[in-house]
Amino acid sequence: MVLTQGTRPDELRRGLQRLLDQSGVHLDVVVVGNGWDPATLPDGLPDVTRPLALSENLGIPAGRNAGVAAVSGEFLFFLDDDASLASRTFLADAVALIRADPSLGLIQPRVVDPSGTASPRRWIPRIRKGDPTHSSPVFSCWEGAVLLPRAVFDEAGGWGGPYFYAHEGIELAWRVWDTGRRAWYAGELVAHHPVIQQTRHAYYYRLNARNRVWLARRNLPLPLIPLYVGAWTAIQALRFARRPAGLRAWLGGWMEGWRVDPGGRRQLSWRTVARMTAAGRPPIV
Repeated sequence: MVLTQGTRPDELRRGLQRLLDQSGVHLDVVVVGNGWDPATLPDGLPDVTRPLALSENLGIPAGRNAGVAAVSGEFLFFLDDDASLASRTFLADAVALIRADPSLGLIQPRVVDPSGTASPRRWIPRIRKGDPTHSSPVFSCWEGAVLLPRAVFDEAGGWGGPYFYAHEGIELAWRVWDTGRRAWYAGELVAHHPVIQQTRHAYYYRLNARNRVWLARRNLPLPLIPLYVGAWTAIQALRFARRPAGLRAWLGGWMEGWRVDPGGRRQLSWRTVARMTAAGRPPIV
């Protein structure tokens, strides 16, 4: 499933073509237009892809969820419209990893800029980044190229639609862990994506803060909610002490996170908390 707003037609076409070039798998591909009709893509969509036009931009996670109902298959693969696959066997290799180790419930690949530009550290979803080719369990994911069994996705409750943007990859990884599986960073698998500098505008700061609070409220056992939010509030306070731009928007989002109920609470079990802690990262930091 590829989510797009139609603003990157060349990248979208390249990503779709490399997706359709995959070998060793049967594909059912839908292109979800988030407030845009993919059928209006110049020269049309590549063969065997289908458009799904959403009348408005539902946000990234809700847009992805809308595409799930339109496809069939044992595995779900989510691809951003500016990402592409480096190998023709990418999907077959990712599926083989899960079949070989059923404890894996989600696969995120290593992300590389094909131009050779150094990849940002944020694309490696672990605290100790280390060697980007090193595979490991993770507790969040870069959402631009993610594969997981459909049964695990359904059990985890899908992407967190209320977030609109930011932190939905953390929640999905946490909830995969709560199904008894592990979220996995596969350093041997490669997806291509251009390095784009993140824009730190007021909208970004507001959603970042609001969604951090919502993440805790939707998922954590009650005693851990103040610990998690408090830790991230302290981290942001240190950052804003050096660069105060965006502080007002961040505080507004932080307060909104407590004032507005995001719904959809599914508390992680204490057993999941223990498993995550033993694997290297308790859901506190």
